[in-house]
Amino acid sequence: IYGSDGKAETVGFSEVSGLDITHETITYKESAAGLGPRALHMPGQGTPANITLQKGVVAQVSVPLLFDWINSIQLNRVEKKDIFIRLCDEEGSAVVSWKVINAFPKSLQAPGFTADSNEVAIESMELMGDGVAIEES
Repeated sequence: IYGSDGKAETVGFSEVSGLDITHETITYKESAAGLGPRALHMPGQGTPANITLQKGVVAQVSVPLLFDWINSIQLNRVEKKDIFIRLCDEEGSAVVSWKVINAFPKSLQAPGFTADSNEVAIESMELMGDGVAIEES
């Protein structure tokens, strides 16, 4: 993710979902001479991507970049960004990379937690983008 200073910042997430490439379906109904009605199905426009990113909250480690990005919507000047999501191996090398095109934040959810539980507090950010492309690593 790129900050306002133009520098790229890497943010680690433990779970990512919604990296779907889908298209609407258009149905054409036609009637050929003597054959009766027939339906043809064709691909239509691509649908927007809804990406959900989740990560654990760690003491003394904050990511103000995500908060600043979603907070900028209130000022009616959200910046759409190309986001690169990389699945890394144990050594940190990218195995597969996806590019979410023209992404912007839809929601940033603080973790839910209770005092009598020892579960990890998870925060979540939802993004919407024009589409998803698979990048070569």
